[in-house]
Amino acid sequence: MIAYVTDLLEPNLLVFIGVLAAFAATCLLLSRCSGVLPRDHGRDFAVEGALSEGKPRGAGFLFILVFLASALIFGEITREIIIYLILIAAAMMTGFLDDCARTPWGELKKGLLDLAIAVMTAVTFLNFNSASVHLALFGTDIVLHPIVYGVLAVILVWVSINVTNCSDGVDGLSGTVGIITLMTVYLLGQKIGQSGGHSWMILFFAACILGYLWFNATPSRLLMGDAGSRAMGLFISIAVLKSGCPFFYIPAALVFILDGGLGLVKVSLLRYLKIKILKNTRTPLHDHVRKVWNWSNTQTVFRFAIIQIVISAAVLYLAG
Repeated sequence: MIAYVTDLLEPNLLVFIGVLAAFAATCLLLSRCSGVLPRDHGRDFAVEGALSEGKPRGAGFLFILVFLASALIFGEITREIIIYLILIAAAMMTGFLDDCARTPWGELKKGLLDLAIAVMTAVTFLNFNSASVHLALFGTDIVLHPIVYGVLAVILVWVSINVTNCSDGVDGLSGTVGIITLMTVYLLGQKIGQSGGHSWMILFFAACILGYLWFNATPSRLLMGDAGSRAMGLFISIAVLKSGCPFFYIPAALVFILDGGLGLVKVSLLRYLKIKILKNTRTPLHDHVRKVWNWSNTQTVFRFAIIQIVISAAVLYLAG
């Protein structure tokens, strides 16, 4: 918004101020307003789930509000970006209402809401962008039929929302890996010559997550909840789509895919096809490494982060 009403600030300086403001506002809001958040009831089937009982939950509601304000104040506002911000707010609100509910929402209800958001995201993207796909690792472009692209985009968005949500189970894990994934997409955009409003939004979102991690590092004082994880998953998918390299999501978010996605596949195959896989593996994987391999929470966060950093560095080196 400021970019349209003043010529006094250079774009880079504006982004710098916006990042600092987003981080400071997130820290301030979380420190002052965490008392109004719902309390976690613990999770019966999660490793050390009882340790979360009583902590403020749904902190994503607060840091997503800061992100939305930062994007509106310091970002380049277009009709496309406004629609994305509305969809991110919708994902945050559906998650927050689930966080506040005494009885957690059913998987079908949440899945259908995620699907609706995914469809609207894909339609919005195709309305403002082409169906061209840049294959970053091969340095070439292909053009898909808009319907094919739309279907793939819906799958990408829905998967991103849910694997990010399923990975949110260890203090600092989802936020840390989320920042690595987002910065991987940001650096890819810089490497292939992209810039502009959507790149700024990545930096604002990362700053808000860092403010949240200030309070969520082990041992955490508050929890992200579905309000944060679902909105973060949606934003990651939007950032990847806007990069023009949607298939880049696979390496850039591989830890999310493996940690949260394997559980989705395992449960879906068992429930709908009566097929059992990974019988000796707990899912999400962050529960397996803590329960079976005896990793501490800190080891889990650091090692998962290291794995994603190595993968991201390798694919960024190869991308062109």
